[in-house]
Amino acid sequence: MPGRIDPFAPTKKKSASPRANSLLWIIEPLERDTGYTSRKMFGSDAAYLDGLLYLIAVDRDDPWNGLLVATSKEHHAALMDEMPGLRPHPVLGKWLYVPQDDEAFEKIAWRMGELALARDPRIGVEPTPRSRRGINASQKTI
Repeated sequence: MPGRIDPFAPTKKKSASPRANSLLWIIEPLERDTGYTSRKMFGSDAAYLDGLLYLIAVDRDDPWNGLLVATSKEHHAALMDEMPGLRPHPVLGKWLYVPQDDEAFEKIAWRMGELALARDPRIGVEPTPRSRRGINASQKTI
């Protein structure tokens, strides 16, 4: 009969699901904010508030294993003075980073979440427009 499922047919293989991000606890407090949105970035989870990128929880292999803080270089020194575990990311030096194996990781992660919710002017950056067909939106000509 059409539409009936054969109980003896082999089951379809499910595609492997992406690895769950164990660091989502960092951005969960931001989810309650009315200005919160999220996106996948670098295979990780990025948190935005009011359209600005604040934090990226990266749970992969080094150097993508910890918390990226979206900030400008002019604020690096002040943030690193307040939280010595922060350092420029080894690949994306424009942003700060604390690796998951740093002894102060949880303390820094909670503090950065607090600063994000408070809209601390030292963190949060305007996201770069997404490119289409390999051309950055700022490079397009009419």
